Amino acid sequence: MATLLLRPLTVILFLSLAAHVWGSNICTSRGVTTCQQCLAVHPTCAWCSQKDFGKGSTASRCDLKENLVDGGCTKSSLEFPSSTLTIQEDTALSSKASGTGDVTQIRPQKLHMALRPGDSKHFTVSVKQVEDYPVDLYYLMDLSFSMKDDLARLRTLGNELAETMGRTTSNLRMGFGAFVDKTMGPYMYTYPPEAVTNPCNGISETCLAQFGFKHVLTLTEKVARFTEEVEKQQVSRNRDAPEGGFDAVMQAVVCKDKIGWRSDASHLLVFTTDAKTHIALDGRIAGIVQPHDGLCHLDDDNIYNKTNVLDYPSLALMTDKMSENNINLVFAVTDIVEPLYKEYSRLMPGTTVGTLSGDSGNVIQLIEEAYAKIRSKVELELLEVPEELHLSFDATCLNGEIIPGLQSCSGLSIGDTVSFSVEAELRGCPKEKSSTFTIKPRGFKDALVVTADFACNCECEAKAEADSPVCSNGNGTYECGVCQCHKGRLGPHCECSVEDYNPSDDANCIPNPDSPVCSGRGDCLCGQCSCRANDFGQVWGKYCECDDYNCLRFKGALCSDHGKCSCGFCQCDAGWKGENCNCSTRIDTCMSSIGLLCSGRGNCECGICQCTQPGAYGATCEKCPTCPDSCTIKKECVECQHFKRGQYTSDNSCNRICKDEIKVVEDLGGELVSQTSSTNAVNCSYKDEVDCVVHFQYYEDETGKSILFVVKEPECPEGANILVVLLSVAGAILLLGLAALLIWKLLITIHDRREFARFEEERSKAKWDTANNPLYKGATSTFTNVAYRGN
Repeated sequence: MATLLLRPLTVILFLSLAAHVWGSNICTSRGVTTCQQCLAVHPTCAWCSQKDFGKGSTASRCDLKENLVDGGCTKSSLEFPSSTLTIQEDTALSSKASGTGDVTQIRPQKLHMALRPGDSKHFTVSVKQVEDYPVDLYYLMDLSFSMKDDLARLRTLGNELAETMGRTTSNLRMGFGAFVDKTMGPYMYTYPPEAVTNPCNGISETCLAQFGFKHVLTLTEKVARFTEEVEKQQVSRNRDAPEGGFDAVMQAVVCKDKIGWRSDASHLLVFTTDAKTHIALDGRIAGIVQPHDGLCHLDDDNIYNKTNVLDYPSLALMTDKMSENNINLVFAVTDIVEPLYKEYSRLMPGTTVGTLSGDSGNVIQLIEEAYAKIRSKVELELLEVPEELHLSFDATCLNGEIIPGLQSCSGLSIGDTVSFSVEAELRGCPKEKSSTFTIKPRGFKDALVVTADFACNCECEAKAEADSPVCSNGNGTYECGVCQCHKGRLGPHCECSVEDYNPSDDANCIPNPDSPVCSGRGDCLCGQCSCRANDFGQVWGKYCECDDYNCLRFKGALCSDHGKCSCGFCQCDAGWKGENCNCSTRIDTCMSSIGLLCSGRGNCECGICQCTQPGAYGATCEKCPTCPDSCTIKKECVECQHFKRGQYTSDNSCNRICKDEIKVVEDLGGELVSQTSSTNAVNCSYKDEVDCVVHFQYYEDETGKSILFVVKEPECPEGANILVVLLSVAGAILLLGLAALLIWKLLITIHDRREFARFEEERSKAKWDTANNPLYKGATSTFTNVAYRGN
């Protein structure tokens, strides 16, 4: 929403800056001489048609609006058309299709806008996939001989098909038609004569005479009627390998009343075959050169009666008619011809391709998947938009994420609402003053009808006076305040004849003192430049300073052949920009298969990806040896699409980045995986946040469609046995306690023994006699006289 609000402000700032490109402003710098030329210069330019405006001054009639008002131009004389947008019908979107009343799947339904050259308007289109929407399913079957077993199988599938589709809608109608090929050589057997009525003659079989297309059962709610009519059918046989299926497709699309298509239902046309099909210009083999006219040619017996008159329809014609009648075509074909029909599908928007088993046993699953795929995508298509009107889109898909430059949303569920911001810019003036165009979701009947008025002309032009007396008595047409002089007359009032010449008038034809007269590209007559055209183009301007050939070139082409040269500047066509109009504004060419501009590894410049990430290359920077491999990239898609978690889920970018189809399987070696994937599939594994191992397979087919086969349950490590853990812990504690006690006892014993040994050692060292008391003293004292020497 913030982006949408900033856009008008950005445009205003751009216009304000652009209005002062040359001199005073862009309006006065072009030297325009008419009101219509003035309005085409820039959306900010206005014209004053007042008769006496600027008299005696150098004021220009083409100027900014405020400058003209300040210069004295009255409001009634001011030509300044503004762009407007009015919503005329805006019914709320429906929530469910069941019940009475009209169903609305697009909003608004009708609007009107007025645009002047160079200006733009914004509006928002909302689309909703309504629940329980009615479905018309027409089964178009190849009844050539090779489809014999498919017909036998279809006879048993009517009730099951209705029951399966009934899970999607409570309002289902089914119809049936069949085709073979054109009924003339070399497409059919003409010899022997019996082969015309029984083409199977000679192969011990009986079959119907060959036919082009026959409408068997008009769309009906009665499933029993479908089964009943299918049981009546018999196969036929044609001569060459391709069939005439596209003849049948065209009749099933355009014969709305015969087939019974409802206007308020989804139209599903299921085309089943096991063979190639003839295309436009193949009729020349049989001398059929008249192109298909795109009309219904079913006779009273519901047989295509122009099969031998009109050539096969072209892919472009079928695409236009399918869009016009809101038909979704499903190619249900065998694997042998599947690559061919995928190439057709690329050229035919709104078509899908499914692989049919040998006996059509999987056709119900195929139809269910195809319808789900159709309902999961909303793509806007444009009808009858004028070339000069450029429309650009920004898609707001799921979770409110805005995707610039995209006009489709995918990965939707029934009931989801998406919106598209549309900018309508008028880049030129169409021949018509008004045009009505349509914006509609492909395959929907609902549409937005836009009426656009182009403000390229001035109101004062309607009051022009031919041969006006104001212009020197009838020498010109007085229009919007100025005289448009007749040939050979010049001057503000056509008062001068080109035959008159006065050298003194040259001073008025020189823009600067050093400049040549009339820029060297004209003659000064009556003080006014008369510009000379040359072999390159026209020259105009007050001083002949403007031309339509002196613009920038690209590869030798003026304005790159994508614009017009105007006064030395390129006016680019819709879809191009730049000084020489060599830069495309398209960004869909930069969109990668994963829905990111330049795969998120570069910038889209002029419709071409400029890779910025080291190692990235390719048209959309999809190749990058130094970038994470496909397993690493798709890991996040598996996390968000299957497990609803991860980075892409947290930043709401899952639906924008991950366009893969997710298929949940029990294991990667299953039958579903082996049928769909091929040798170029990549098996991947990764550990999630709880150390569980997730296995998946990434496969991309020839069309760029990618499929992720994800194993339903990750491989998680088995949890520990609680009882064993408790016993183990208790046992460990007990053993540790006993070990600690034993160690303590051992240490104490060693310590005691050491102390005892020390005691024994000390005792052995004692010298005294344990029988005598060292403290005892006797009672007798003996004294010796040391001085006694005698006898």
